[in-house]
Amino acid sequence: MRKPQTDLSVAGAERAQDAGLRFARSLYLPRVLGLGFGTVCVGSVLRQDGAHVLAFAALAANGLLWPHAAYWLARRSANPYRAERRNLAIDSACGGVWVALMAFNLLPSVLLVVMLSMDKLIIGGPRFLARCAAAQLTAIVLTVLAFGFHFRPETSMSVVLAGLPLLVGYPVVVGYMSYRLARRVRDQKRLLAELSRTDGLTRLLNRRAWEEVVSSEFERVRRIGHASALLMIDIDQFKPINDRYGHPAGDAVIRAVAAILRDTTRRHDVIGRYGGEEYGVVLPGTGAAGAQTIAERSRARIAEAVLVPKEDLRTTVSIGIAVHDPGDADHSAWIARADKALYRAKAQGRNCVALDSASTIKDVK
Repeated sequence: MRKPQTDLSVAGAERAQDAGLRFARSLYLPRVLGLGFGTVCVGSVLRQDGAHVLAFAALAANGLLWPHAAYWLARRSANPYRAERRNLAIDSACGGVWVALMAFNLLPSVLLVVMLSMDKLIIGGPRFLARCAAAQLTAIVLTVLAFGFHFRPETSMSVVLAGLPLLVGYPVVVGYMSYRLARRVRDQKRLLAELSRTDGLTRLLNRRAWEEVVSSEFERVRRIGHASALLMIDIDQFKPINDRYGHPAGDAVIRAVAAILRDTTRRHDVIGRYGGEEYGVVLPGTGAAGAQTIAERSRARIAEAVLVPKEDLRTTVSIGIAVHDPGDADHSAWIARADKALYRAKAQGRNCVALDSASTIKDVK
């Protein structure tokens, strides 16, 4: 018995369908222009050789109608990407037919073979190029068997002139297509790099990325000697929130606290989700007093806010502060001191701010 598709598999199929349609759209204009230029080139040879009117009709169908038919076929296909690769192989095979029907006229034949190889190599690499080249060679052989072998490699000046649009225009089109593809790949790589550093729930830096910022700040402060501080922030009594209201409400609380932290810190401060319901904030250029002011502002705003209006859900946070200490061996020691101060805030009754013992002012409840 066939198993029903899961939501995940359906979503994956829809993404593949969308990607295939984008692929077909990206090839539509290059095919229209490339086959249009090729029709002019091949038509000049057929006119010079006094070809039958049916040859011109077939050329017009291939050069002027086929690009639109290929796009229609790809759009109608359940797998547009596979359909478009099949269309590309058909392009190559048709090129082989015209090479044979032109009696291997040198310049147009070379132009067709080269131009029909460029896009295949860009799109599918050497293996796909070899597959399309095989289709092209097969078409040449079948055409020769059907219409006889004719060999007139001489190229007249009129044919040279007719081939110029294909020689100049199509490489420009393919080059632009390659540029767009490279730009899309670059954008996707940038997006992937950003996603690898971002927490999916809060859109803050994830723990690894935030610790990299702490490490850089640690080295910077050690080098120039300016003040800098860390905040470690934890949502109070978070487990009972999940137990009573459910995990969706818990996620909403985490997002709401992240939003308040963005609003109550400065533009150059760096916030990260350290894990679970815990956050870290780097405060560059800030000493103990400034860090305390920012921490108290954030704590008070969170305590006053209705974080989940539907449930009238409120909560508080505890915050630990650690100012950079030259005695720290590395950035991990700095984080550990801030985390230790956070536990002190928890021990003092929660909903308060505590300074690390190495700080220059007293703890504040």
